[in-house]
Amino acid sequence: MLAALGLVSGAGAAGAQETIKLGLSIPLSGTGAIWGKGSEFMCKKAAQEIAQAGGVKVDGKTYNFECVAYDNKYNAAEGTKVAQTLLNREGVKFIAGSLGTAPVQALQSLSERQGVVLFTTAWGPSIKGPKFPLTFTQMNTPFEILPPLIRYIHEANPQAKSIVMLNPNDATGRDTEGVAKKVWTETGVKVLSSDFYERGTTEFQPIAARIASLKPDIVDLGGMPPADAGAVWKELDVLGWKGVKVVEVGTGIDGLKATGGNAIEGVYMGAAVSLDGDTATAKQKAVNEEVRAATGESLNAIQIGFYDAVYALKAGMEKAKSVDAKTVGAAMPDVTFTSFYGTPVDFYGLDTYGSRQQMRLPVIITQVQDGKLVEKSRIVPTTK
Repeated sequence: MLAALGLVSGAGAAGAQETIKLGLSIPLSGTGAIWGKGSEFMCKKAAQEIAQAGGVKVDGKTYNFECVAYDNKYNAAEGTKVAQTLLNREGVKFIAGSLGTAPVQALQSLSERQGVVLFTTAWGPSIKGPKFPLTFTQMNTPFEILPPLIRYIHEANPQAKSIVMLNPNDATGRDTEGVAKKVWTETGVKVLSSDFYERGTTEFQPIAARIASLKPDIVDLGGMPPADAGAVWKELDVLGWKGVKVVEVGTGIDGLKATGGNAIEGVYMGAAVSLDGDTATAKQKAVNEEVRAATGESLNAIQIGFYDAVYALKAGMEKAKSVDAKTVGAAMPDVTFTSFYGTPVDFYGLDTYGSRQQMRLPVIITQVQDGKLVEKSRIVPTTK
């Protein structure tokens, strides 16, 4: 019975009676591994904090969380294997985070059918809406990030009139490109080309040469991982291109700098968080240093989403007074919890998706200035 519920005998903090497995489908190898490793770290961090604070209290019992991570390698085939392992072998009933649109689609095809609560960072609108009542999004997606990010960049660089876009050739890249192309066009910027490249590419000189030949005012690298994006900026710098640089899903400067060096100066990003300044709390700074030591890169919005999902699940179980996944999923749209960002967060999305399954998180616009990540603007969505 316990296995069917995704529960195992408690090996958590003193006083805990049961442990609830939280599944993770994340890239732990390849260029996206830096996101996956930090995400696993943040899931475990939240679970540890909750255990130390007394656990999850439901109907007279105390529960702790255990994060169970598998490598989806950021592709659909591996994502399918991970989904089957988590749901059918591990008996997981709660997914605290899943990364990559293609592997998430593979996971969701089973999770909704088997009554499993699924938290995801996937950017595609195809996995949202009333027909997916157990799916919730733990970070901002193109619909939340790109309109304010692109408007900010356009206002800050009114002389920029043309753009070249480049994205990974997969579901994540295509979803990102679709939204970005629409918003850039609405601002009046002319799209000279919008191309895709295969993940795993290591030679970016020919791609950079084509981009430079078009002489765009702006280059937007959309959903590129940090190492790939840094390599493109370096090649463009060698070719003498000096325009406006954008990585919409850019998550920090460490990974970019590793391959891009000084060529990343000026890059605008939409999924990075600056935690080195005076506005960060002592706790945020301390956790940021822990993650940086473990992964080599500062915390970002992707990884924070895995921390927040654990607290959302705790709040959902306590509000529902149940650890039954379907009951918790039904309560989730009415849950409010304190995010790692330090503010209360609820769920919204009626205006965009037709259901409240998107965490109401701040959209943070950052830019690399003098080799450091600087927060330029922070916007909290106000739609329903």
